[in-house]
Amino acid sequence: MNTRDQHGRGRTGPRPATARLAAAAGAAALLLASAIAAPAAQARTQTQPAAAAAAAQSTAGTGKHSDKVLTVAVAQSVDSLSPFLAVRLVSTSIHRLMYEYLTNYDPKDNHVVPGLATRWESSPDKLTWTYTIRTDSKWSDGQQATAEDAAWTFHKMMTDTGAATANGSFVGNFAEVTAPSPTRLVIRLKKPQATMTALDVPIVPKHVWEKVGDFSKFNNDKSFPIVGNGPFVLTGYKPDSYVRLKANKSFWRGAPKFDELVFRYYKDQDAAVAALRKGEVSFVAGSPSLTPAQAASLKGDKDIHVNDAPGRRFYALATNPGARAKDGTKIGDGDPSLLDERVRHALFMAVDRKTIVDKVFQGHAVEGQGYVPPRFTPYFFKPSAGQELAYDPVKAGQLLDQAGYRKNADGKRVGKDGRPLDYRVLCHATDPNDKAVGKYLQEWWGKLGIGVGLDCLDNVTDPWLAGKYDLAFDGWSVNPDPDFVLSIHTCAARPQTPKDTGATDDFICDRTYDQLYAQQLAEYDPAKRADIVRRMESRLYDLGYMNVMAYPNAVEAYRTDQIKSITTMPSAAGNIYGQDGYWSWWSAVPADSGSAGGASSTGVVIGIAAGVVVLVGLGVLFAVRRRSTADDRE
Repeated sequence: MNTRDQHGRGRTGPRPATARLAAAAGAAALLLASAIAAPAAQARTQTQPAAAAAAAQSTAGTGKHSDKVLTVAVAQSVDSLSPFLAVRLVSTSIHRLMYEYLTNYDPKDNHVVPGLATRWESSPDKLTWTYTIRTDSKWSDGQQATAEDAAWTFHKMMTDTGAATANGSFVGNFAEVTAPSPTRLVIRLKKPQATMTALDVPIVPKHVWEKVGDFSKFNNDKSFPIVGNGPFVLTGYKPDSYVRLKANKSFWRGAPKFDELVFRYYKDQDAAVAALRKGEVSFVAGSPSLTPAQAASLKGDKDIHVNDAPGRRFYALATNPGARAKDGTKIGDGDPSLLDERVRHALFMAVDRKTIVDKVFQGHAVEGQGYVPPRFTPYFFKPSAGQELAYDPVKAGQLLDQAGYRKNADGKRVGKDGRPLDYRVLCHATDPNDKAVGKYLQEWWGKLGIGVGLDCLDNVTDPWLAGKYDLAFDGWSVNPDPDFVLSIHTCAARPQTPKDTGATDDFICDRTYDQLYAQQLAEYDPAKRADIVRRMESRLYDLGYMNVMAYPNAVEAYRTDQIKSITTMPSAAGNIYGQDGYWSWWSAVPADSGSAGGASSTGVVIGIAAGVVVLVGLGVLFAVRRRSTADDRE
């Protein structure tokens, strides 16, 4: 699933982020056999706070066993433990550990591999898809996971708007879903859909979830352990503090090597880095990445490794397009000047992306261009020379003049009504990058005569959904298949009324974009579909509602004295936190383990702890129904 970073979704958000694979892999890929070998690496981890380390020494050689706990410091709090509502990256990442999806993505190169489904095939007209459900997956309460669970999950999303909050775009084209047998799932479509091998939807146990009343309000956070069939079982949760999971010893792919996995929340990222140094946590993910200064300070520390690799997210400025619900009702109070494309382009051209990459990210990023990061080569868009809105403050000023916003005697841009241009920019209080870029915006746009007020909040979701902003820092973790992050800019993603919750990221509604979205969704030829996706990105670029400033690296760190090995995704040079799958935490090998595992040595931390390690602080990452306004969407 896609998630929203601290800016969403996600997939991975904020629609968490979680990952969607380029669904049009060709006819041959549509019949992926269950014989595909599962990755051999399995994982466990143990965190070693100072006291725990002493305890480990005291039990050495005594034959006593201590649980191995892997503790991950995160800068985003959980928005919901319901897979039907969650959109933040941290939440959707946890759901990937709790529940199986029909398919998964290979950690080496993102190609589709079996998940709950062992194989799948389509009818010649591509309107009927049949999935074979594995027989060796059980729910953690002992009941068998079957095709009926999958059919019920999808049908609930098709018939209950509350259940469709996070992932409804996946089933909007479904005509019927049935389970003729425990091992056979059949999905009939209204028209061809290229994402049928990339349905990033957690499959839940029918016998548990059919008892839920209001799916729009049920957060799945009152009764533990939570029944699942993934590599870990969620056993404890405290809002804005921690999430605790235990290894599922009966997981069909093999049990993790760490006995427990704890996600600890830190509002202050410097405090999380300090905890890593002390051995109180094993891994630091950042907000959603470590700052250059933090990464540099850790590189010289003994027993700490910094992983710096191309990321799967973009970092952007979203412009309020005059937010409206589907029924036409206005939402919020975005500045009306932003309805003029010339104004949006002027703001775009007064942002120096090179400076942002060099000064804010200090080289740990690539200059932004299209909507999909360059890591996903087939879908990466670069504007043509004549199309590019390059940094040009002089031309930006000319565009503002043409739009009727000229400087007065005081150097302020004012409209014909005499009202000055003063913009509110929504930013995340937990993200130092937002604040740093915000200062540059005040300088750059100030020279144009535009006032900039930074509204940095712990909770950006509420004002974002209410449309009470002019611009906002935004970002999503993009999946291998970009359909989800494309869907959140369609007219259909907006809420029905201002009181409802939609999947929209920025209230954008453009008929040309919607037509292209429908075309790519129905196109099975990979090259043709990629071309349509790039045309969609071109349209977004020209509209000027999404100013992608950078593609940040995944900069994260872990203790090598607690982690022996861990899988990155992709394996050659990829991220550990926020993957399109559960590979990192499932494969992590404790440093004291005799098994090397088959993973890359990009690591997680081990820790022996007597109880739950409480997460410190609070924080927000792109979430909000798959979008939290610059909250991590997976």
